[in-house]
Amino acid sequence: MLPIGAVLVLALASALISLDSLISGEELLQNGGFESTSYWDCSNIHCALSNDKHSGHHSIEVSGRHENYESPTQNIHLTPGHSYHVSGWVKLLTDPADQHGELFHLEIGYTFQDGRHQYVSVAARQVYLTDGWVHLSGGFTASNTNIKAARLYFPGPVPTARFLVDEASVTSVNVVNNSNVVIDKIRKSNIHINVTTASNINKNDLRIHVLQTRKSFPFGVAVNAWRYDSNIAGGKYRDFIHKHFNWATLAGSLRWNHVEPKRGVDDYSIPLPTIHGLRNHNIKIRGHNLVWSVPQWVPDWVQQLSSDDLRHAVKSHFIRTMNTTRGLLEHWDVNNENLYSHWYQERLNDPHYNLELFRMAHQQDPHVKLFLNDVNVVINSARTKDYLDQAKEFKAANVGLYGMGAESHFGVDQEPDPAAIKDRLDILAQAGVPIWITELDTQSADENKRAHYYENALRTFYGHPAVEGIIFWGFWDKLMWRGPRAALVKGENLEELTAAGRRVFDLLENQWMTDDTRVLSQTGSHYTVRGFHGDYEVHVIYKGHDLSNLKQTFTLGKNDHTLHINVHT
Repeated sequence: MLPIGAVLVLALASALISLDSLISGEELLQNGGFESTSYWDCSNIHCALSNDKHSGHHSIEVSGRHENYESPTQNIHLTPGHSYHVSGWVKLLTDPADQHGELFHLEIGYTFQDGRHQYVSVAARQVYLTDGWVHLSGGFTASNTNIKAARLYFPGPVPTARFLVDEASVTSVNVVNNSNVVIDKIRKSNIHINVTTASNINKNDLRIHVLQTRKSFPFGVAVNAWRYDSNIAGGKYRDFIHKHFNWATLAGSLRWNHVEPKRGVDDYSIPLPTIHGLRNHNIKIRGHNLVWSVPQWVPDWVQQLSSDDLRHAVKSHFIRTMNTTRGLLEHWDVNNENLYSHWYQERLNDPHYNLELFRMAHQQDPHVKLFLNDVNVVINSARTKDYLDQAKEFKAANVGLYGMGAESHFGVDQEPDPAAIKDRLDILAQAGVPIWITELDTQSADENKRAHYYENALRTFYGHPAVEGIIFWGFWDKLMWRGPRAALVKGENLEELTAAGRRVFDLLENQWMTDDTRVLSQTGSHYTVRGFHGDYEVHVIYKGHDLSNLKQTFTLGKNDHTLHINVHT
């Protein structure tokens, strides 16, 4: 066997309709309650009934393992392309990692007709001795490849760890894709139009044109500040951003190692002109990031500081950077990817220092919105529930947390799975704070596959009531960190949209924008247009002439809007 593979919701309560309606079906497991060891394969390991259970009368205690991937397993029958929900409970009895916990997975192992094997982690969680029983759950869609056999596993902990498993379930799920219905529900409102006309107006010659000019929903992009202010591609890189996006994230130029490369030597000469340029084009900006817990992104000089000097340096950095950007940014990612790395906490021997970072940032600028931001919380389940717990902790601590950033970097030819993503978003939404998709990209050398992947991801995210914004992590093949296989635009002068780009901008600028023209004789004098949230112009056109004196503008939000138009000669 191979090693392991890898509120706003609240205000929209009507909206616990999300992208898909999920209807549970057949249970695939036998003896999922572990009332005996029947049906469970414990080859090469020791399984014994335990009276310590989560439900029922027993669980199974697992010991005598030799490899991390060994666990009780059971064959399951999967239908290719069908969706499933997986659930199970685990309890750690010994922790050879000495209080650092053990990473548990729920994993599906495939054997294909050609003999290949594939292992897919459906859910994962770091479990500690003090946690007691911990729930693992997730969704997945079965591979479309010819499946010879499939099995459920509970792998992950080091071989010497002892643990319990109980209450396992694999159920088929009927996924009814109704994304258009959901998007209509949560991203649109009614525009009620009442038209009165003079008696001499021929209604056959009168048209009302309702045109959306700008979106309210944030669709943004990561911006390379070093290239934005250059004349790269004759300024077409900069022009493309202005034309197609309403939000931006400075991808690297605000990081600590760039704005203070040497202690006490500040340099904001790269990000500030870009920030002002974007704002001049009505593009709002996310700050990314104040500190980053991954060691390679901690400035070299910072890594040499004593504990006291480190605390002082971080506080000074927060003060200077947030003062410099005050009033210019909407968001800050405070301590990036802190689920996976804890450099600052470990260096200071202070597990609660991350909370202190948020307190400092919130005190420095109470008006900017502060975010957690992490990876592998939506595209897979490696840390979904850990992220939920972290958000709940920060929310309860009242340190100024506004939202959760979910990086969404899909792997090469990893097709976004709407059922699984919805399941993870539903879990994160339990924190009761907005979710932003902060770093979206999909990857395939096949442009048509890439287009399909982007559309799947966008429909899933845009169709979930907890998601408040979506940021693409680049668009041009010459600057994307993942290169041409993730690009929306290609060519030295951005001269051509890829198939993915055509699909994405058709969604953003055609399908998800409102452009409605009615002839009054056909609609009647009172009618309703269902419109996407954003800024609008209304034009009255009579006998082919735009009556500019009757033009109206308005912004459509979550509440319906009524227009009164009086046409006379």
